[in-house]
Amino acid sequence: MELKIVKIEKPADMNFILGQSHFIKTVEDIYEAVVSTNPNIKFGLAFCEASGPSLARYIGNDQNLIEIAKKNAMILSAGHSFVLFMENGFPINILNTIKMVPEVCNIFCATANPVEVIIAETEQGRGILGVIDGVKTKGVETDDDIKYRKEFLRKIGYKL
Repeated sequence: MELKIVKIEKPADMNFILGQSHFIKTVEDIYEAVVSTNPNIKFGLAFCEASGPSLARYIGNDQNLIEIAKKNAMILSAGHSFVLFMENGFPINILNTIKMVPEVCNIFCATANPVEVIIAETEQGRGILGVIDGVKTKGVETDDDIKYRKEFLRKIGYKL
């Protein structure tokens, strides 16, 4: 077995979800889940098929985001993984809906941070062991940091 680190390639502020699912209809079911939850979200989704032709299956409603998803799926090449890149929405807007899709087994991360994916590769294939989401914690928030957090959440509409 060989361990590898694969970096997700995306614009710095773009949110995405990395997960694991188990069936070819993942792309269509996640598509329907996303658009029924937030019809204004723009997204691209790619799913790494783990048997048969072992293709990167894809779908979405924005060609640029579909291309980013396909590129990252091929970089990962990890069986039954999926990547969903989005604009005009945040993972919090669709994450629980995606978790409820019957094919979805696991969510590794939902973030806009830089992400490194820890991959194990054997003669049979590749699998995701985990992720490095963002950077190492630098300290504990101060009163000013708490004030910023509260103001930020209200500024973006998540709190009154």
